[in-house]
Amino acid sequence: MASAAATCSATDLASLLSSTQNSTQAAATAAYLCSQLSSISSQLSDTNYAINNTYLLFSAYLVFAMQLGFAMLCAGSVRAKNTMNIMLTNVLDAAAGGLSYYLFGYAFAFGAPSNGFIGKHFFGLHDFPSPQADYSFFLYQWAFAIAAAGITSGSIAERTQFVAYLVYSSFLTGFVYPIVSHWVWSADGWASATRTDTSDLLFGSGVIDFAGSGVVHMVGGVAGLWGALVEGPRIGRFDRGGRSVVLRGHSASLVVLGTFLLWFGWYGFNPGSFLTIVRAYGESGNYYGQWSAIGRTAVTTTLAGCTAALTTLFSKRLMVGHWTVTDVCNGLLGGFAAITSGCSVVEPWAAIVCGFVAAWVLIGCNKLAEKLKYDDPLEAAQLHGGCGAWGLLFTGLFATKHFVNEVYPGKPDRPYGLFMGGGGKLLAAQVVQILVIVGWVTATMAPLFYGLHKLQLLRISGEDEVAGMDMTRHGGFAYAYNDEDDPTVKPDFMMRRIEPTNESTPNSQGNNV
Repeated sequence: MASAAATCSATDLASLLSSTQNSTQAAATAAYLCSQLSSISSQLSDTNYAINNTYLLFSAYLVFAMQLGFAMLCAGSVRAKNTMNIMLTNVLDAAAGGLSYYLFGYAFAFGAPSNGFIGKHFFGLHDFPSPQADYSFFLYQWAFAIAAAGITSGSIAERTQFVAYLVYSSFLTGFVYPIVSHWVWSADGWASATRTDTSDLLFGSGVIDFAGSGVVHMVGGVAGLWGALVEGPRIGRFDRGGRSVVLRGHSASLVVLGTFLLWFGWYGFNPGSFLTIVRAYGESGNYYGQWSAIGRTAVTTTLAGCTAALTTLFSKRLMVGHWTVTDVCNGLLGGFAAITSGCSVVEPWAAIVCGFVAAWVLIGCNKLAEKLKYDDPLEAAQLHGGCGAWGLLFTGLFATKHFVNEVYPGKPDRPYGLFMGGGGKLLAAQVVQILVIVGWVTATMAPLFYGLHKLQLLRISGEDEVAGMDMTRHGGFAYAYNDEDDPTVKPDFMMRRIEPTNESTPNSQGNNV
């Protein structure tokens, strides 16, 4: 039931007791009962607050555990000669992101009262906690912010200078990502479905991006896209004829370990986005505990990921003739990224549709990237950007009326999914979000990466890249062996690097000259 505090009037209660007791006894009994009820009500309120805060903190820990998943996934997906480098960048994403989000990011995202574009209170958590949020909420939102930065680091792996990671990670978590989260998740945000004034919702609906297919995954994916485009492909990724050359990651075991850690953390990412667990809601007097919606969200998340994994498994078997575990892991994560937007407002069967399409979106984006000679060692832009965009569209198509009203109460006529009979207004809001995220991240991150490139702070030299960043930048290899199958360290490739020819060769920035 609802957790509103109970009230008691001693005068009203005394009048009820006066038929069995004299007035003095009735007044004393009523006063005693009311004092006990007030004490019990206060204890229940404290208990509810403690349970909700514990739930949110536990969810924050799960989301933070995804950083370990990202680290393992990145480490397994790069060549052995760059292992220490990519692991260090994952640590820096969390550390630099923590300080920048504390100083600026949280204020820009949730600093209320504010305007529809940007928050303007709580810099450095000044005058915090507030009546609207406590420290556990800050920790949870910080874990989301560094997840976006971790996505970007995968796109520019194996060729990026150390200082560039510090700069982009701080800028992304301290400014770019918080602005988008303010638009969609703050009660003051112009696109938010939880705006205090429900008469001013975008298309009468607001954007439904429950746990961040757009806010987190698209932001990280589009940022990574621009970083990889400005840097250019890794040396050896495409041969002189423009044909794709596979630069395999060195450990499928780490890829699988990272994938399972991310899967585990996603149960804090999606169900945890309810923020509370002790809450009741319903229609016409039929109340349902929020824990039921939390359980449903975990189920839809699971089904989308599983479906995407199996779809990728059999699709890649038909396309390339063998079973590929790394492709299946990426397909699984693509399904999770897609369902993150609508996980709380769709039926379980719709989550299967979401995962099936997400797998094909990822396959299609990878094919397009190969044709355009775009190099992303972790397929991060394709996976998080492409599948995140599909997740927003999916929500606009399949969100059900009943679940939308449960999760976003206060406006009974709120639009819902087009395919579920709710019209096209929600879908229109979702499309607007896709466009503004692409525009905003492009307008902020592309100039940043280009500026770093012009200052020669973005990409390492060609010689360092061929030798491996662990040896040239971090004092030695992470393992006792090197990449025997890496074509860029074979003698004939090294001779071509040393002896220039009349053909076009990569310069120190990895571009053809």
